[in-house]
Amino acid sequence: MVQAKLWSLTKHFDGFPNDANFELKVEDLPEPKDGEVLLEAKFLSVDPYMRPFSGVRMKEGDVMIGTQVAKVIQSKNNTFPVGTHVVARCGWRTHVVCNGTDLVHILPNWPEDVPLSLALGTIGMPGLTALYGIEEVLGLKEGETLLVNAAAGAVGTVVGQIAKIKGCKVVGSAGSDAKVAYLKELGFDEAFNYKTIGSLEQALKKASPEGYDCFFENVGGPFSTAALQQMKDFGRIAVCGGIATYNDKTPQMGPYPHLTMIFKQLKMEGFMHSRWEHKNPESLKRLMGWVKEGKLQSREHVTKGFENMPAAFMGMLRGENTGKAIVAV
Repeated sequence: MVQAKLWSLTKHFDGFPNDANFELKVEDLPEPKDGEVLLEAKFLSVDPYMRPFSGVRMKEGDVMIGTQVAKVIQSKNNTFPVGTHVVARCGWRTHVVCNGTDLVHILPNWPEDVPLSLALGTIGMPGLTALYGIEEVLGLKEGETLLVNAAAGAVGTVVGQIAKIKGCKVVGSAGSDAKVAYLKELGFDEAFNYKTIGSLEQALKKASPEGYDCFFENVGGPFSTAALQQMKDFGRIAVCGGIATYNDKTPQMGPYPHLTMIFKQLKMEGFMHSRWEHKNPESLKRLMGWVKEGKLQSREHVTKGFENMPAAFMGMLRGENTGKAIVAV
């Protein structure tokens, strides 16, 4: 008999999350039946999407949503023998028994010098989000100028580096001088700390006086308003996130972008990476290839201990991480 620890959502978030929203529970798991496997979590992901998605896809008392890299420790499923590592969307759990339907094998021949945790980051959902946003939504072309905010996060760091691989000028915004320095290390042409500048409008103009062809939007709020004013005519905006609004108790109101979008003839499209799930196997191989070639670098913000899942989640929402925030069990 294996005991699993899990974190449940005791009460829907109202404003910024706090410890009272979560409860650590223990449950006894049954032995796997034919076709089932028992998984043990190795690394768990904490991501911004969990904040808004929890309100529409979870009930109070549910296990917190999320993805993990797990190891098969018991198996009655020939597709997933003991010792196999998988990406599992089974939430904040240390162990789970499942039939393998939603499990994804780690890429075959995973290099020993590449951490398996990158399957939750650069070679996982954030990397795919960056790739599809650039290629499928923006259609970024060589020589164009790209703006990305939350640029030092799990998605933003990959966005900027892929844009450089494609021969583009990249401008990034982040929330600390240390993060700005890291963006410069990654090859961003321009980067600034939005918390210390006097004027966001002036910072955007200084970084790219000619304006921006493409904008990879992760933040929303006042940043979005300022950025749209700096877009070139026929500019394209990929709306990936809006973390500046996720914890609002009262929705932010205007100004509204319609006239700017009309006069500049802008194209804005929201997206989720799952739209192109059929491309994932080949896309993950491309991301791994860039990592192995040294063209795509990664940094992780690692919190140790399953008991620290809520703290890691809240820290990520506060911007404490540079790169991908993960929890190592």
